Amino acid sequence: MDSMEPVRAVLFDYSGTLFRLEEDDSWFDGMWVDEREVDGHVQAELMRRLTAPTGRSVNMPPDAYHAWVNRDLAPHLHREAYLHVLRESGLADHHAESLYQRVIEPSSWTAYPDTAEVLKSLYDHGIKTAVVSNISFDVRPAFDAIGARSHVDEFVLSFEVGAIKPNPAIFEAALSRLGVAAENAVMVGDSEEADGGARALGCGFTLVDPLPTAQRPDGLRNALNDYGLEV
Repeated sequence: MDSMEPVRAVLFDYSGTLFRLEEDDSWFDGMWVDEREVDGHVQAELMRRLTAPTGRSVNMPPDAYHAWVNRDLAPHLHREAYLHVLRESGLADHHAESLYQRVIEPSSWTAYPDTAEVLKSLYDHGIKTAVVSNISFDVRPAFDAIGARSHVDEFVLSFEVGAIKPNPAIFEAALSRLGVAAENAVMVGDSEEADGGARALGCGFTLVDPLPTAQRPDGLRNALNDYGLEV
């Protein structure tokens, strides 16, 4: 993207960018891994395995690997893939199921401190927005909960459009729905590999760090300032 081109649209990743899955200790009450009660270190590793945007963290036979690769295209594959990860991590079936349900519940996700404000500011300035996410469940209720859904023009979710980042098709779908050319759009995300795929179409790209929400009060604002957007 030529830095001289005006920005008319911003595409946002969901997990680690606008929202973050942040556990409550109560989620792990009574859970054991390898005959040890889940402690803070194990808890953090389980959450990493549930939220890492790319790569794989456990051994996967062919069926499980197929589900993993395609997990964001169909809810049943998503469930199969993550239950396998949790079981391989040492959780009993009923605990794996319980934790998985937290993952797909939008109310479990915490918005970054500047998410609602940035989306509203872009909306007020006439800049279109889309949430472009590799995900297998509807995240719209999470935006309802912070009063931001009306400030997002399009939700382009992999399981609804049949393409996952960095496949250009998902970015093309977003740009088409917004009616904006790639050179006038910026993708904001936490993965060079997945979100950075937007650059292949000519979009701008800016990386944010998927830190805990309390540690990143203005990451979105700072990322967009790099493109001359004062939000």
